Amino acid sequence: MGRLIGLAPLSHLELTPVAMIECAALTGFDCVGLRLIPATPDEPRHDSVGDTPLIREVARRLRDTGVQVSDIELFRLQSTTQLDGFRAALETGALLGARNAVVSGQVDDFSQMVDLFAGFCELAAEFDISANLEPTPWAAVDNLASSVRLIEATGRVNAGILVDPIHFDRAGDSVDALAGLPSQYFRLMQLCDAPAERPGRLETLLYQARNERLMPGDGGLDLSGLLRAMPAGIPLSLEVPMRHLAKEMPAVERARRMLEKTRALLASLESDTTVAVPGRSSVCH
Repeated sequence: MGRLIGLAPLSHLELTPVAMIECAALTGFDCVGLRLIPATPDEPRHDSVGDTPLIREVARRLRDTGVQVSDIELFRLQSTTQLDGFRAALETGALLGARNAVVSGQVDDFSQMVDLFAGFCELAAEFDISANLEPTPWAAVDNLASSVRLIEATGRVNAGILVDPIHFDRAGDSVDALAGLPSQYFRLMQLCDAPAERPGRLETLLYQARNERLMPGDGGLDLSGLLRAMPAGIPLSLEVPMRHLAKEMPAVERARRMLEKTRALLASLESDTTVAVPGRSSVCH
């Protein structure tokens, strides 16, 4: 079985969860991520936690199409977070087949961050879900090193790191920093592209990351180097918000194009026989 490729919710925020599953099925994706908890106050909100009519329809469409759920998001760990408030979302994700949760560490106090993340890992483990830190340059857990430090401090076996190329680059991380890290830290990876020039202002960085990325291969990020450095075969989740293009191009066509570009990128890597990377089976969970 080849590498599984999924569609991340940020790529198509204009779609309901059901419509996104149908878009993924129509265009040849294997998986979808589901944003059960909105990441920002201005995002669309859906009745997507618990035994709701929407979740029952999502489950039906997943069965009908064969599309899997690769991950659920976004679990923000903040100083005021009450972990038990995440229980219903994790239970919903598990019922839909998700085995990965995307976590943002947003507490500056390291000891409190350790306690919160350890507690979240324990809660997620009840549902056989891994807790994948997504470092972002504007959060407390902002880069690869801070993610590794937090995972080592918690010592939980279901803790991992979700690498997103735009955040990885904007945080100043390098491919070399991935060398020697345990492969079990990486259960899936997001994929997108962006201009090589890093924004000088936080506002621009945030806007680009949340609204205007590029399809794989259309920008200046070292996607080939990053893919070679990561464990081979882990699922890819295409997170490519393109707000401007979305006004002109339907969601299905955008999804089809980003999938085609991703497959072309992967094919170019496979044809490069000068680099050998140990294999690993491809599963969404």
